Amino acid sequence: MSVKEQHIYFIGIKGVGMTMLAQFLASKGNKVSGSDIVDSFMTDKVLRDAKIKVFSPFNFKNIPEKVDMIIHSTAYDAKNNPEISFIKKNPVRFKNVRILSYPEALGEIFNKHYGLAVCGSHGKTTVSAWLGYLLWRAGKKPNVLVGSRVPQFKGSSLSGESKYFVAEVDEYQNKLRYFEPRGVVLNNIDYDHPDFFSTPAAYSKVFADFIKKIPTEGFLIINNSDRESQKIKKYNRGRILSYDLVTGAAIAAKKMPEIAKILRADFLAYDLKRQGACQIFRLSRQAVDKKGKRFGRDLGEFKIALWGEHNVLNALAVIAASLELKVPLPVIRRHLAGFEGTERRAQVLGEYNGAKIIDDYAHHPTEIRATLQGLRENYPGKRIITVFHPHTFTRTAALFKEFAASFEDTGELIILDIYSSARETSGGKKFKVSSAALAAAVENHNAISGRIQPVRNIHTMPQAAAYLKNRLGSDDILLLMGAGDVFRIGETLLSNYGKRKRKKN
Repeated sequence: MSVKEQHIYFIGIKGVGMTMLAQFLASKGNKVSGSDIVDSFMTDKVLRDAKIKVFSPFNFKNIPEKVDMIIHSTAYDAKNNPEISFIKKNPVRFKNVRILSYPEALGEIFNKHYGLAVCGSHGKTTVSAWLGYLLWRAGKKPNVLVGSRVPQFKGSSLSGESKYFVAEVDEYQNKLRYFEPRGVVLNNIDYDHPDFFSTPAAYSKVFADFIKKIPTEGFLIINNSDRESQKIKKYNRGRILSYDLVTGAAIAAKKMPEIAKILRADFLAYDLKRQGACQIFRLSRQAVDKKGKRFGRDLGEFKIALWGEHNVLNALAVIAASLELKVPLPVIRRHLAGFEGTERRAQVLGEYNGAKIIDDYAHHPTEIRATLQGLRENYPGKRIITVFHPHTFTRTAALFKEFAASFEDTGELIILDIYSSARETSGGKKFKVSSAALAAAVENHNAISGRIQPVRNIHTMPQAAAYLKNRLGSDDILLLMGAGDVFRIGETLLSNYGKRKRKKN
């Protein structure tokens, strides 16, 4: 695919992947426009800032008369979208127009570069943005596409001049099959998307098939403690680099050299400390000498501005990839600390009646536990009130027991009614799972463990905002959690009485 001077039209342009690709192609000199539903999304600002015209709602009249390429979201087809239906019914009009799905289009561009794919169940947005930021500041001039707005990018992509192409790639619907990576960062494999993957084995297989495509001169970076990643690493033909984190408790029990022998990770972080809102850790690079004996080389101290142990692991993945791409260690150390995160990942929206409001995209039990643990450690003594918006009936049903046990670090829990996707509600499907049932399961889990925690099912976001209006104070943290638009509760509170956080750009 040529990426310059074409008229490209996006159907379903507000999706996070579609938006990042649209912004990227516009930055390369293409004329880009698109369509979507009327509802506002977190991607609207990115599209506005990129001066990309968006038509709403979907209507075949939106499609430009003169267009070179049409890219459509995989969420839509001829059955549920009038524009795609119109294209299918008028083949003569569109005979000279390239029509591609989002992953097909992204894959074509990615495969023409030195493609660096960031994938896995959790953390891929943060890692892809962090790696892209560091490479950019190191002067590597990469192309970068991230599935969220990155304030330091002033959007969700960077347009560089080099061969490097860092992309967040998604396993859902096996989009990975369209990519031919030179390097892969695989954060973890944790069963998800049960509407597409019927079993955990089917889910893991797409990652196994993906890393088989890494060439012998390529590399794979994995979490040493992730069991599923360890199981499939044998399929990789390239170089393997692993990373791990040793907690203070483990250090106290054993000496560092002994721990290094046991864990056998290439990059080992230890001596983790918190310094205000930052985290500091030491890093050891494990290697093997000519006699086959392992030894550790101290790489010194590193500082990051993101909280939570999960972000230390994310940082290790970025360090490993940056070193593999020949970024000098002092440059990595300096710019690793300068990364400020992405939107909707522990993003502080502002303050309401003295309470800090934080928005987070976590929608899987593992992500929920990691976010709450990090939040508890970062704000000791604060009462955390969590509003969770379950994302899809299929995920809630498949991981029901795990969800019920994932909220232990919040003081109070509000569960909104389940966010259902269009693909779930089509055909009149009915699901037995509900938010009321999930709230009851959380209460049962609390009763067994002797935990006192108010739990309630509040049906809608306006009702939740009304409930919270007079309940928040300076001793509270309000965490809005989910992959939908739960952040609107924060917008409602802040627009009336709150103090929004000032944006840097």
